[in-house]
This record gives sequence, C-alpha cells and structure tokens, in this order.
Amino acid sequence: MRRFLAFVTSLLALSSCAWGQGREVKVLYWNIQNGMWHDQGNNYDNFVRFVRELDPDICIWAEAESRYKTDTAEKMQMPEEQYLPWNWDLLAARYGHAYTLICGKRDTFPQVITSKYPLRIVKRVNGNGSDIIVAHGAGWAVVQLPGGEELNVVTLHTWPQKYAYLAVDEKADAAAHGGDRFRAREMQYICEQTIGTDPSAKDHLWLMTGDFNAISSVDNFHYGKAADDTAFLVHDYVRGNTPYIDVIERFYPGDFQKTTVSGKRIDMVYVTPALFGKVTSARVLREGFADCYRDPRGKDIHNFCHPSDHFPVFLTIRP
Repeated sequence: MRRFLAFVTSLLALSSCAWGQGREVKVLYWNIQNGMWHDQGNNYDNFVRFVRELDPDICIWAEAESRYKTDTAEKMQMPEEQYLPWNWDLLAARYGHAYTLICGKRDTFPQVITSKYPLRIVKRVNGNGSDIIVAHGAGWAVVQLPGGEELNVVTLHTWPQKYAYLAVDEKADAAAHGGDRFRAREMQYICEQTIGTDPSAKDHLWLMTGDFNAISSVDNFHYGKAADDTAFLVHDYVRGNTPYIDVIERFYPGDFQKTTVSGKRIDMVYVTPALFGKVTSARVLREGFADCYRDPRGKDIHNFCHPSDHFPVFLTIRP
C-alpha cells in the first residue's frame, strides 16, 4: 500500500509541474485588418506559413472577420462570401491549432482565440444593455495549459473614433474628446467584468490584449503630450486600478515600440504579476510577412495596409 501511495503521489507531482518541465508556451496577438484581407485571395497561404514558422501555442486575433472583397474596398454583402469568422476552425487547423473560439463579438470586428490547448468562454462582454456599450465587444476565455494550470485571456477592441459611439454631433463631440472618454468607460467596464471579479487576480494567470485604440502615458517620452491629456485615460485606468503589467513597456523601458503603421503603440499585452514572472521574451514583430505597409491607393481603398495596419506582438512563457 505504501508503495502504491508513493507511486500515485509521484504521478500527481509530475502532472502538476508538467508545464514547467515541458516546452515554453508561445502567445501571438495580431490585429489582422478585416480578416486578413491582404491574403484571403491567396487562400491565406502566406498567413498560414507565417504562423506555422512562429509555432505559437495560443493565437489571439483582432478584426477576425472577412469584410471586404479581395484587393478592393467593396464590402461583402452576403454571408456566404465571408470565409471568416465561420471557418476559423479550418484555417486554424492548417497551422496546427485544434481549438477555436469567437471570444468577443458585438459587430463585424470580433476577436478570435485559437489554441493547441483546450479553451472555453467564461463571458462575452458587450455592455450592460443601457448606459454602457462595448462597441466591438470583448471576451474572457480560459485556456487549459499543460499541467492543469488555467490561463485567463481577456480580448478586446475598443472604439476607434475621436467622437463617442452614437454621438449626436460627431464634430463637436470629437472636439470635446468624447472618443477618449467613451473608450475609458469601455475599459473600466471590461476590467470590472473580467479581472475585477477575481480578488486574488495578481496571484493568478491573467493576460489581457487587443487593439486598445489608445496610447499610454508611459510612452509620453515619445508623444510629448500634456500629462493630463485625455488620450491617456484608457491605460491610466488599467495601470491605476488593476494589477496588470504592460509587458512591452517592461521589456523595453524608454525604447518606444510602435505597433501600427501610423507610428503609435496601441496594441498592448497586459499580464498579472504571477504571469509576468514567467514571461521570458516579448517583442513586436516587424519583419518578413509582418513588415506592414500602406496600400499606395490611399484613401481610394480606405488607407488599407498590407498585410495589416498593425504589427503582431509575440511573447514566450516558461514557469
């Protein structure tokens, strides 16, 4: 009996630390602009090759829905024209991911998670049905990591305009920084509905990422704005009211890392202290397929970019 109990105890110990003894977990986030419009006419072959070469364990995609016909600014009118998001399972399988989840979706700009490991939705965050609207939707999912640990993943894509959502006078509202304030309300609500529900969040594995459509005051050495500029409201809320750590800022202090073709850093990866201690590398990818550039047709094609107007963010985790 003693030998049997010792054997069972050994198995449990090995199981509990399987992730720590195994290979690192790699996470890729990218706003892929209109469902990877750039490569949809090529059957996504270049996109799939890019992901396979990085070999991420978890992918988080923003703007994960087909919206425009290939190489045009003509919107798709019929659902059967849209390959994504309905076929993410087929596309993800091509780069080795067996699990897919539409995490946040309120309109045609959803966020999708694909993974080598099982995942489940905890909550989709669209607003409270009255005074709070999360324009593009947000989501909270859990990825079951090897060894049994759970990684909480929050995805989001906040309102992009200078004026608030449903503003009556868009020009006047933009002048009053209505868009900044609307995004800040979105951010507060998303945090309250996700990490804010976990009193011990700093000790648990939480990751929040997406297109925040807002710059951070930690980058003001680059922007040179007034300290109280409303452009900083979104990330000031995160920094002042949650345990989240801005991974890229910590890895590159004083070294500005743009995430958009326009030259801003608005795509963030936030993690809790418990997870930050396990992050071994983090970087914004701007080479090869991820070397983004603006379409030369300019406004005639909505200033679309190739393959996206955002650069991917890639990090590795090893406990």
